[in-house]
Amino acid sequence: MIDLASVSRMASGGSPWKGYALVAIVIVIVLATTGVWNPWPQVWAWVNTSEPIAGGAARWQQRIGGSPQSVSVVGDAVVVEYRTSVEAYGLTAGVKLWDSDADWAAVSGSGNDAVVATGRLLTKGYQVLDPRNGAQLRVDTEATAVWTYRNALLDLHCAKGGDCRLTAGDPRGAKPLWTVDTGGIGFVLNAANPDLPDTRPLTADRVDDDVARPRLMPGLIGLPDDGKIRVIDTATGKVVQVAEPAVDQRVAIAGGRVLTVTGTAQDGTCYYGVVATDPPSPGAVWRREGLNLRTADNGSNCQQEHDPAGGEDVVLGVDPTGRQELLAAHDGRLLWRGARGETVLAVNDSYAVIRGADGRTLRGYGFSRGRTTWSRAVGEGGAAALTPYAAVITSRKPERIVAVAPGSGRVLADLRTAAEVFAVGPGGLIAVAGREMAYIPFT
Repeated sequence: MIDLASVSRMASGGSPWKGYALVAIVIVIVLATTGVWNPWPQVWAWVNTSEPIAGGAARWQQRIGGSPQSVSVVGDAVVVEYRTSVEAYGLTAGVKLWDSDADWAAVSGSGNDAVVATGRLLTKGYQVLDPRNGAQLRVDTEATAVWTYRNALLDLHCAKGGDCRLTAGDPRGAKPLWTVDTGGIGFVLNAANPDLPDTRPLTADRVDDDVARPRLMPGLIGLPDDGKIRVIDTATGKVVQVAEPAVDQRVAIAGGRVLTVTGTAQDGTCYYGVVATDPPSPGAVWRREGLNLRTADNGSNCQQEHDPAGGEDVVLGVDPTGRQELLAAHDGRLLWRGARGETVLAVNDSYAVIRGADGRTLRGYGFSRGRTTWSRAVGEGGAAALTPYAAVITSRKPERIVAVAPGSGRVLADLRTAAEVFAVGPGGLIAVAGREMAYIPFT
């Protein structure tokens, strides 16, 4: 039992106010430890209260469970993936809906018909959850890897002997669309969306790398298999080619074509050529000499370690004069060629965002129109990302996030914030700063 009189005598040698303060602190401690009154949760909540992420522009701001791995707008829910768990919040008011233990999570489908696939690392199987309430829709106990698309969910099953089969299905359906034997490829493919030989999206400062996912399932996908690539037609569920690139080649799949990039070292530099085929036919649909798809780092060894950047049917390259250009992967058409110093910051199958040679101007370019559709100034450190619903532009000086309509440049949101954009939905975007998450609706 604490003797308050003794405490008062101990403090009497100094200022009387110090003695009163010490007595008050002791009383609070006694009340908290006995359960009568505990002010500390309210105190810590006040200390940890963050500034608004987007001022009055946010519909809601919510403190979340940690630093997110990914965030997705799924119909009227917001799904947040952490390293060891996943949880969801309501899009309307930011109220927490559910949470679940998981090492990975990925969204398949779109709108309120979407699902969340979750699983554990180094453990076979996954479960499919309803994003609105976390209810388990179905469970698989044997799959080693899962790929999630806007219109399909694919999983890979491998037997003990290494023979594998790939199965495609509707995100909410229980009956497979097709199943195909793929050989012994499962030992390097695991968890959600392991990398495949296709195109890679360009990334932007303060925008999550997967902000535009899930994308539509491509017409062809390639599964790596000990130096070979098994090419699968996703319409029929059949292996249509087994590609075997040589040591100076890299294979990527885009626009329903198999692109074989050859890099030849000569005269202290690399000379590139690209051939596109439509399997199972071995004949070239198109070819380009001197087209550098930037599959190798700078240097003369021509070791190709990267997939080309682009959308599903658009690839970004550099011509022999050093100018960037965008081509349609399915037929090789030149969609855009930049002037010297112009740089493509973001690209999908419909649009590109291009930074001018002066570094201070961004413009949107529409492939269907073949022309610039909007232009705007950008601050220092300007970057951009494209999603189906908005082009997101960020800058450092000033710290700013602007979302515009990809086809017209109409401003959808304009925020002075240092937050990071993690997700963009049909009606707004999700920004995260530390452990604070906010939903900013489009105007």
